[in-house]
Amino acid sequence: MAIARHRIEAIRRAAATRMWVVIVAASVAGSSVAIAADLTAFDITSRLHAATDGVRADLKGRDLTRLDLSDLDFKQADLSRSDLFGSDLSGANLSGVNLEGAKLDRVTLVAARFDGATMNGASLLRPSAFTSLRPDRKEAPSFKATSLRGAHIFGRFTYANFSSADLTDATCAPFGRTGFIEHIWRSEFLSADLSNANLTRADLSHALLSFANLSGANLRDAVLRDADLTGANLTGADLTGADVTTADLSGAIVTGAKGLETIKGLNEALNVAKMIR
Repeated sequence: MAIARHRIEAIRRAAATRMWVVIVAASVAGSSVAIAADLTAFDITSRLHAATDGVRADLKGRDLTRLDLSDLDFKQADLSRSDLFGSDLSGANLSGVNLEGAKLDRVTLVAARFDGATMNGASLLRPSAFTSLRPDRKEAPSFKATSLRGAHIFGRFTYANFSSADLTDATCAPFGRTGFIEHIWRSEFLSADLSNANLTRADLSHALLSFANLSGANLRDAVLRDADLTGANLTGADLTGADVTTADLSGAIVTGAKGLETIKGLNEALNVAKMIR
């Protein structure tokens, strides 16, 4: 009898385990359906292929999360307010695309081009710009002449091209923990090209800007508190009203820079005497 009861109890436990597996599987399946993108990568490719000169593909407001969109030419499509979270944009040409208000958090943008795109108010948090932890200049994304007014940007942009980009009121400061495994704590623009960029009132607190090219950039009222500007090229930049409190200015080149006498927090900045005037 004891053996029989033991076998019955074992059968009950096995049945309960199988039921739990079924419930979990159903839950996962339901979740995958709930978060599925509006369109497949094939759908998007077809729409872009059908697009003609002067007629943009209309993809605005779409859920395009976690899709493989690598190497696609978006032909200046309208992706405003679309959600591209976690999608792969490696090698994609998004030049001239409308991404106003779009979400590009956690996207992969190895060698992607956003030149001349409209990304005002867009969110670009913690993208993957390189295939390894060691940045490769050839893999750096390009945002040349891109409009990023009021955008939220945080990530590694070493070697990236932001020349002539408009980052007025953009925020590049840390946003705190996101719940993901993280290996960076500040935005990195190491050796990035920000020449002639408009950074008026941009928040670059804690940003790594070592050896960045900021020549001719407009940094009026920009927040550079705790930023690392060692070796940065600020030749001819407009620093009127910029806040450099506790920023590291060692080796920063400020030859011909405007508004030096109006800089805030200069007496609290680090290595001021090591600036190259």
